[in-house]
Amino acid sequence: MSFVRRSVTVLAAATALTAGLALPALAHVTIQPGSAEQGGFTKVAFRVPNERDNASTTKIEVSFPTDHPLAFVSVKPVPGWDVKVTEGKLPKPVTTEYGELDEAVTKVVWSGGKVEPGQFQEFEVSMGKLPEGVDSLMFPTKQTYSNGEVVDWSQAPKADGSEAEHPAPLLKLTPAAANGTAGTTAPATAPAAAAPSVAPVAASGSSSDGTARLLGGAGLVVGVIGLVVGFLGLRRRPSA
Repeated sequence: MSFVRRSVTVLAAATALTAGLALPALAHVTIQPGSAEQGGFTKVAFRVPNERDNASTTKIEVSFPTDHPLAFVSVKPVPGWDVKVTEGKLPKPVTTEYGELDEAVTKVVWSGGKVEPGQFQEFEVSMGKLPEGVDSLMFPTKQTYSNGEVVDWSQAPKADGSEAEHPAPLLKLTPAAANGTAGTTAPATAPAAAAPSVAPVAASGSSSDGTARLLGGAGLVVGVIGLVVGFLGLRRRPSA
């Protein structure tokens, strides 16, 4: 019995370790995909997992950069959710190929829906043109739960390269391809003045790599259980 108790203890520790390795990948609000080409247009999804087992996520507030503003922003409707796009004056006007930009989208808020425990939701946005000569754009996000808790995902990456406790969704920007094409195609008609543009975009499929990571972690747990059970069977087998 002492051996059995030790085996159960080892199994419990292995399970806890596996869960600890599998779940952090799902814990943060992230932007998918995590990179795009400089100078182009792109579509991204803000992926919001529910970290709580006793409350639902009911509101998502994403702040857009004002130091490198985006002239064109459009949002994809999410069934069951209301969306509000806020435009505001920029701290300093920015010159673009469409003219001088003195205001842009500064915030997008989704509310009215629910992300239940054990689930995640993606909120899609099309935007551009992405700035050139900039390595990344940060999108600080506030996640509100049904119990009133607000989690502020707004921390920049640490200087040593390690991840902050509450990292802001980060879109890495890479130099444009050598053939001169950058990102997706720009809107067919741009406004005479570079006023922000907000409109629905076409639907597209959602990524599911977070779910794959969780399933992979569960498979590892099952493998550990199988090893312990097999070892117990060998211990109990009578000697020849």
